Amino acid sequence: MRSLDLASLLAAGSAGGPSCLTSTTALEPAGGRHTSVAPAKFAARGKKGGVYAYEQRYLGDESRYAVVVDSKQSQLNRAEVALAQAVEDRHPLLSRVPHVRVSYERDGAVEHYYDLTLPHRVFDGHIRAGAIDGQPTTQTEAYRAVRDATPANARALLETSPVTLVFGGWDSSRRSRQGRWRSALVGEIVGFVAASRDQAGVLAEPTPALRGGARVDPVGMQINLNKKAMTETATRQQAELSPATYGDIVKAANGIKPGDAKSASALGLGGIPPTLDQLAGVACDTIIRTHVLSFATLRQMRFGAGVEGDAVCRALLAALALNALARSDAELYLRANCDLVEAEMPMVRLDQRGGAFLDVEPLSIDAADLLLSEALAHAEKAADVKWSGLAMRVTGNPDIVSGAVETDDNA
Repeated sequence: MRSLDLASLLAAGSAGGPSCLTSTTALEPAGGRHTSVAPAKFAARGKKGGVYAYEQRYLGDESRYAVVVDSKQSQLNRAEVALAQAVEDRHPLLSRVPHVRVSYERDGAVEHYYDLTLPHRVFDGHIRAGAIDGQPTTQTEAYRAVRDATPANARALLETSPVTLVFGGWDSSRRSRQGRWRSALVGEIVGFVAASRDQAGVLAEPTPALRGGARVDPVGMQINLNKKAMTETATRQQAELSPATYGDIVKAANGIKPGDAKSASALGLGGIPPTLDQLAGVACDTIIRTHVLSFATLRQMRFGAGVEGDAVCRALLAALALNALARSDAELYLRANCDLVEAEMPMVRLDQRGGAFLDVEPLSIDAADLLLSEALAHAEKAADVKWSGLAMRVTGNPDIVSGAVETDDNA
């Protein structure tokens, strides 16, 4: 089987090249097919505890219900985190990828955040609200060049925040000239569930089962405190409690009448009897991870380097996307009760146009590093691309970090 090489990426970056590279991998629960997995939960209006996302999909020729095990946004975040970890580990090649850093000082400690992990990438509010060398970020020439970049010339983004070109970004709050970059790399993990149909043959939407939750407190299954003890216990921990939790406890304590006592479960005291009130896992007979790298998307971008030079820049971005993919796929870490293993080798196909495809070898991390290294060296020589790591240092707005509050929803 042919390996993916720089020549393939250069061809894909040129007009008329392949539209996409597709990677699909059959997965299965690490505990075996008899075990269930915990899909991603989504917030639903009017419902507490989240819901699963079921969609009708085709598995082969059969229409089935599939549950979203890991969404597109989540898969991209995992790819970005893989790059960010390599940068933080000072990987000699990945450390050269241009990136933007926002620094906050909180409680005497300095915290760093990057366009690699901030939700809106280089257009994120934390970057825009900060300052560079004492000047508001949005008023600096360097950042204005990034915001003014267009598909007709995306050079400033290529040399400041290439991850924005790979994973997408939307400068949605700008009055005009909003940068809108769709993600060139997309991916998801879905699991197909048992198909049941009614008498008319219509697929019945799955109803998730419930599982029991319980907590045993060896001191006592119920611990009751009076108003004074409840208030003092909460106050001693106030600095560690979320404002909402602390407020609820104090409010409950104030409602305790003299001589009475109430459960201190809000303080994590006492047990919880087994109850069926949480979404159970979902049994899937087929789980598939899919990623698509769209060369057609990359070919919409130009970098002021001429026809051949622009193709070189696109090949560099494709190599960066594949590097993130190789690193992300190497760590099948999703969430609790959702441990998966690869059931077979990933199948990677390069579009050859007209219904023809070329199977290529899946990229290992070492192979992906070699490909990115070759693409960068070629881009430096043929398109004068300059990648030297940290491209923009932003001092975070102290008003923002002082206003940051953890709530019970995201704690």
